[in-house]
Amino acid sequence: MQDLKDQILDAALLHVVFDGWSEATLTAAIADIGADAGEARALFPRGPVDLALAFHRRGDDAMVAALTPEALAGMKIREKITHAIRLRLELMEMDKEAVRRGTTLFALPIHAGDGAKALWETADKIWTAIGDTSDDYNWYTKRMTLSGVYSSVVLYWLGDHSDGHEATWAFLDRRIEDVMRFEKFKAQARDSKLLKPLMAGPEWLLSQIKPPSKGGMADMPGHWGRGDGQGEG
Repeated sequence: MQDLKDQILDAALLHVVFDGWSEATLTAAIADIGADAGEARALFPRGPVDLALAFHRRGDDAMVAALTPEALAGMKIREKITHAIRLRLELMEMDKEAVRRGTTLFALPIHAGDGAKALWETADKIWTAIGDTSDDYNWYTKRMTLSGVYSSVVLYWLGDHSDGHEATWAFLDRRIEDVMRFEKFKAQARDSKLLKPLMAGPEWLLSQIKPPSKGGMADMPGHWGRGDGQGEG
């Protein structure tokens, strides 16, 4: 079934440039490969939205496959994140218009939730690929921050006509610098003799927030710990 899904997606990319992620694109793609309509549509229950999400996740998978330990060897965290975002976009260079059309689709209120979830998935896959081991509220804040960085860089990239997208990579560096500056401020506040007592309570409370269980549903929220190292569902 995955082969059929990939075939439909490949065929759809020839039509997205003209018709966007639409019913017309899905219908044409199915006709192009001569697939059974019922079987094909079962793979995309919500039609064009699921087709666009399949395209987005294919890009995520290609990025993760390229983020090997060898490729990331010797890089600092900042460099790994920068490399991952740049790689994610470079892999989509040939399908830039498809990305643009997807951005338009997920900007619609009815599909905004799907778009936000897709961004979160990309951020999660980046952090996981580079070896993030956080097991408290930082699991959430890291992905939330990276989702914001990635979405802003994508929008900049879509409108960038500079040679080799150099303007985009410079923008990416600035965004990462902003994040690192904020993280540095948090660390200084945490170590401050004046602020440390004030932050003790909130820090303890936030430390009880745990990421989703690996054995649970990936899109479910985290849970509160019992304070003994064992989480409650």
